[in-house]
Amino acid sequence: MIARLKGLLEDVGVDSVIVDVNGVGYLVSCSQNTLSALGPQGSPVSLWIETLMRAESLQLFGFHNKAEQTCFLKLLTVQGVGARMALSLLSALSPEDLIRAIAFQDKAALTRADGVGPKLANRMITELKDKFDKGFEGVELKPTTGNSIGGLPTHFEDAISALVNLGYRKGDVTEILVKERKTLSEDASLEDWIRLGLSHLAKAVA
Repeated sequence: MIARLKGLLEDVGVDSVIVDVNGVGYLVSCSQNTLSALGPQGSPVSLWIETLMRAESLQLFGFHNKAEQTCFLKLLTVQGVGARMALSLLSALSPEDLIRAIAFQDKAALTRADGVGPKLANRMITELKDKFDKGFEGVELKPTTGNSIGGLPTHFEDAISALVNLGYRKGDVTEILVKERKTLSEDASLEDWIRLGLSHLAKAVA
């Protein structure tokens, strides 16, 4: 099983590259984000590889970092999402943007990818939201000011951490804070976020 390729970038196509490794050319399918991160033809290249076996062929998918590879594998667990669809999503969204879209249930962001409609976007959110807190390796979501859906609100992650430390499940905490975030002002304090979470979590377990 091929896990990584290091060699020279021999050719770049619309959605794939050929990597020359000691005289052997490997055809590797890539997202647009990975293609844009590569150097010019003839330059050294290193790609993390996911090898998928088909009935009559073996196909290689390459990623410029582990975060994108991990997101690719998570996407393949969703019903109706194949390898090509996963690459389309990773071409339209960075790993950080993809995770944020799932965390904030942002269907509009997911449908930016070719072939992804509202129903599939909703299924992705439903099937991946519980896997969000089980590890998207290599991705760090950084808080931004305000309650904008385009970034994590101030104190959002700290509130999750505090509530998890109180014994609540991270997936439940995240879902509630995402749903109720609009009820808080942009300058809401950490205490406001924790109070919001506790009020709804208490109702959920009552």
